[in-house]
Amino acid sequence: MKQGYLVITELFLPTKGGTAVWFDEVYRRLGGKEIAIVTAAVPGGDAHDTGHPNSVHRVSLRRVPWLRPESLGMYVRLLAKSLALSLEQRFCAVHAGRALPEGLVAWIVGRLSRRAVTVYAHGEELTGWGRGNKFRVMRFVLRHADHVIANSDFTFEVLVGMGVPRDRIVIINPGVDVVRFRPGLPCQDLRDSLQLGPGARLLLSVGRLNRRKGFDTVIRCLPELIAGGHDVHYAIVGIGEDRSYLEALAHETGVAERVHLLGHVPMDDLPRWYNACDLFVLVNRDIDGDTEGFGLVFLEAAACGKVSVAGTAGGTGAAVLDGVTGLRVDGCDERAIVAVIGRLFCDAQLAEHLASHALVRVRQELNWDAVADRTRGLLPVATDV
Repeated sequence: MKQGYLVITELFLPTKGGTAVWFDEVYRRLGGKEIAIVTAAVPGGDAHDTGHPNSVHRVSLRRVPWLRPESLGMYVRLLAKSLALSLEQRFCAVHAGRALPEGLVAWIVGRLSRRAVTVYAHGEELTGWGRGNKFRVMRFVLRHADHVIANSDFTFEVLVGMGVPRDRIVIINPGVDVVRFRPGLPCQDLRDSLQLGPGARLLLSVGRLNRRKGFDTVIRCLPELIAGGHDVHYAIVGIGEDRSYLEALAHETGVAERVHLLGHVPMDDLPRWYNACDLFVLVNRDIDGDTEGFGLVFLEAAACGKVSVAGTAGGTGAAVLDGVTGLRVDGCDERAIVAVIGRLFCDAQLAEHLASHALVRVRQELNWDAVADRTRGLLPVATDV
C-alpha cells in the first residue's frame, strides 16, 4: 500500500478563497486516494468531493456558543477524525493548513504517530491575532513544527520574529490555474452590462469586502481621476461586511453610477471579468495588524494578461514585483494612488510591458504544477509498504 499524507485544513474547496484553492490544487497533484484530507463540512462539499482524486473526509466545525472556549468542539472533532485516520492508514507526514486550529491538531497527531508535521503560514493570521493566549498557542505550534511553509518573504520574516528557526521555514508562493485564467476570453458583454462607453477605463478589484483591501481608497480616488480626464469605472467582485459602507461612500463622493459592486460572480465569469478590466487594483493596507499575506488575485489578473497596482503593506511584494510585473504604492496615500493609476492609463507601453512580464512569470513559475513540484521536494517521499 502506498503511503500518503494526512492533510488537516478547515479551508478547502468549495469554500471560497485563495487558501482553499491552494490546498485543493496542490494535493490533487501530489497523489491519489492515499492522501487523506480532513476538512469542514460545507454546502456543496459532497458534490465537490465526488470524483476528487484525494480521499476527502468532512466533519462539522461549527462553534458551540455555550462551550468555553466555543471552538473546543471543533478541535475535538478534528482531532478525533485525524487520529482515527492515522490508526487506519500509515501516513508518512501530517500537514496543517494553518497553525490554528489545524496545526495544534496536526502536532498532536504527528507526535503520537511519530510523523513529521508541516504547517502552512499565510501572514495575516500571524499579525492579526494579537498577543494573547491564542497567539501563544499559535507560536508554540509553529516553533515545534518540523517544517513551516511561508507564502512570501514577508511571512518568512514574521515567522523568524516569532522565534521559528530559519532552517525550518521554506518559502513556497501559491499559484494560479493558467488554463482557467488566460488572456483572450470573450468579455465585451460584461463591459456592456456596466454600460461603459467607448474609451471608458475599467478598474477591477476582487476580494472579500473588508477594510484592509483598500476598496474605499480606490472609490475616494475616482473623483480626481475623473477630473484628470479619465472616463473611469470601478468594478468589485466579492462579498463581505463592508458592502453598505462602500455603497454609502460611493454616493458621498458622487461616483455611485461608476462603482459596481458585483458580489459573487459565476465561476466561469471570474476570468472574463479580469479580461474585461483595463487595470487590476488592490491597494491593500495594514489595519491594526490585519494585512495581506500574499494576494492570489494578483496572479489571477497576471494570468489574464493584466497589470496590477498593489499596496505596499504585507506580502504583496511576492505577488507583484514592483516595476517588473506591476506597481506597488502606499495604500494610505490617495494622491500617490491617483498618480500611479493615471500613469498606467497614459503610458500604454509601460502597462503592456509590465503585463507581459507578469504573464510570463505566472506561466513559468507560478502555475499549480510548479507549486506542487516545489511542495513535493520539501515533503517526505510517499512509498509503497
